[in-house]
Amino acid sequence: MNLTGKNKSSELDNDYHKIKIIECPRDAMQGIHEFIPTQIKSDYINQLLHVGYDTIDFGSFVSPKAIPQMRDTAEVLAKLDMSRTKSKLLAIIANARGAEDAVQFDEITYLGYPFSISETFQLRNTNATIEESLIRVEEIQNLCIKHHKKTVIYISMGFGNPYGDMWSVEICQKWVDKLADMDVKIMALSDTIGIGSPESISYLFKYLIPPYPDVEFGAHLHTQAHDWKPKIEAAYKSGCKRFDAAIKGFGGCPMAKDDLTGNMATENLIEYFDDNDINLHLDKKEFDKALTLSNLVFL
Repeated sequence: MNLTGKNKSSELDNDYHKIKIIECPRDAMQGIHEFIPTQIKSDYINQLLHVGYDTIDFGSFVSPKAIPQMRDTAEVLAKLDMSRTKSKLLAIIANARGAEDAVQFDEITYLGYPFSISETFQLRNTNATIEESLIRVEEIQNLCIKHHKKTVIYISMGFGNPYGDMWSVEICQKWVDKLADMDVKIMALSDTIGIGSPESISYLFKYLIPPYPDVEFGAHLHTQAHDWKPKIEAAYKSGCKRFDAAIKGFGGCPMAKDDLTGNMATENLIEYFDDNDINLHLDKKEFDKALTLSNLVFL
């Protein structure tokens, strides 16, 4: 695995500046039932901060009853060393109360909110309807603007859902329209349970990216070990330049269904872009250290 890249043209170098890798230890940890000690979490995230990712999705300010694993997010944050990293921090929140907690920390740049286009999942995940969630987004957006943060909206169940709720590209665009009108500039299309096909991924990105030139669309893809490459390729070749991932593909949404579908493995993303001579400018030695340390976090 060549993280430092190969010889390539200036055109490919320009591609690097458009591609962002968001490492998601929060997503990787949140479904683990046994509590991971705060020091182990902070040690792991501190190592990730040395790799060179654009952003680290490090924790969440949500109800500890809903996600017990994340109850120590503030304590973890206090142990992070942000003095020697170019990476920014993202925290997930589920309502304005969580946003009010998160915006108090200067170290946090982004607040992420899961906005599902499946009514069933929105109720399961945030105890709110889609319309109620739209009000929450407005509240969160206002708090972010006031405190100089940026809102990241995850279009959860963006590629379909297991509940029988209606889904179509037109439904997705309806809600993207409303979010864009609220001046949300970053939206990640989320394949929450890993059912997106290369065809649907390609179609959705090609359909949504052109009408919104001011919106940065990302891919938060959950996947199985055997089908990762066509999904990355479909998103990238359809214009996506922002990818969420987690080392070794750990994680999955515990609120979606009983069986977790893991995240896109960071190693797979790196392999894909390396094979296509696109330099992500990640530090290989630091990444290998994080890979080794992950064995202590995810026993």
